[in-house]
Amino acid sequence: MKNTIKLAKKTLFNNRRSKYTLPTNTKLYPAQWNWDSAFIALGYSNFNLNYSFKEIETLLSGQWEDGMIPHILFHIKDLNYTPNFKAWNCGKKVSSSGITQPPILASVLRLIIERQKLSKKKIKKYYSFIFKIKKCLEWFIKYRDPKKTGLISILHPWESGYDNSPLWDKPMSNIKIDMKLKYKRKDNKIVDSSQRPLKIDYDRYVTIKNHLREMNYDPKKLYYKSKFNVVDVGFNSIFLKALKDLDFLLDCIDESSSFIKRYIALNEKNLIKLFNTKKMIFKNKDLKNNTFTKIPSITNFFMLYSDLKNKTVNRNLIKSLKKYCKKEKYLFPSISPDHKSFEEKRYWRGPVWINCNWIIYQGLKNKDKKFAEMVRKRTINLVEKKKFREYYSCKSGQGMGAKNFSWSAALYLDFILN
Repeated sequence: MKNTIKLAKKTLFNNRRSKYTLPTNTKLYPAQWNWDSAFIALGYSNFNLNYSFKEIETLLSGQWEDGMIPHILFHIKDLNYTPNFKAWNCGKKVSSSGITQPPILASVLRLIIERQKLSKKKIKKYYSFIFKIKKCLEWFIKYRDPKKTGLISILHPWESGYDNSPLWDKPMSNIKIDMKLKYKRKDNKIVDSSQRPLKIDYDRYVTIKNHLREMNYDPKKLYYKSKFNVVDVGFNSIFLKALKDLDFLLDCIDESSSFIKRYIALNEKNLIKLFNTKKMIFKNKDLKNNTFTKIPSITNFFMLYSDLKNKTVNRNLIKSLKKYCKKEKYLFPSISPDHKSFEEKRYWRGPVWINCNWIIYQGLKNKDKKFAEMVRKRTINLVEKKKFREYYSCKSGQGMGAKNFSWSAALYLDFILN
């Protein structure tokens, strides 16, 4: 254990640049990623608070004027990644992508402040963080739910964080691929192609991205005109938790927002309507094609993390989650192995991801302590055996994707030290 803790810290240090941390020290992801950095900041907070806050500060430095925090910040003009800063062609203060990612930063900042037991005087130093996060979450409500339905949309699979999940198969099948596409992938040269998204997936990703660029990433247009518009349960779960944690952070600095409080109630009320009580599963809503998708993804259980007030839904979710993970040696496969779309090694179509286990654990720890502790111990055991890989086989535990992966190291530290 002690050796793994040292190795985890070393992994983060080796991946760190002057003010931010790469997801891995290979050429696979040569930039700063949004939710990666939030998890990384949480990891640092367990042993180096200065690095933790610097990570957050650097991520927020790329926030757009309208409030969006992009999913990638290209602090260095590296052309190795596809699509690179030239392909996106946006970001004024920092070159960036034109889309976002799950807003888990609010919840990470709350955890750090609570664990460090920071006084109101010390929290004042981070006022700007709180207000920038507030602006970001208000951006989601304004531009990703302009009809005030209480449900937040994502406009690209990349925004979910789980890029090639079977959750997107149906909505993506309706995307007409641009025949004039020009791009060169490098990810499937660095990592075994059997562990990466298929060419047809990437063709569709780039087609959607190019369409967003044609509209100059104008948030007023994108919701209505994007080729992809899905209400994802996992994303909304993280968003709802972020709103609740922002409410807590505002209270810490003697501020309040009735607007945020009202949206919390609306979001929670309408998310519960997406729960199928018979099958005990949440369903996604494809707004572009007016259909619902029921795929047994681990991200459906992120609703436990959002701390719903509905005890019946929580109880049924936990019951369903216990069945979901019963057969496999390693927790949690990103897609149920019983489902036809499951692929043991292909990125988000089956492998175990440490950030998903962490989110599930956080959702369980105050609802089913025994089950939560089992998840924590088995996750720690997997990482100590296979070290800090990007993702793992739920059957053999084989580490796959990138080596020396930052959020696996950061969240291992968070599991073991808290």
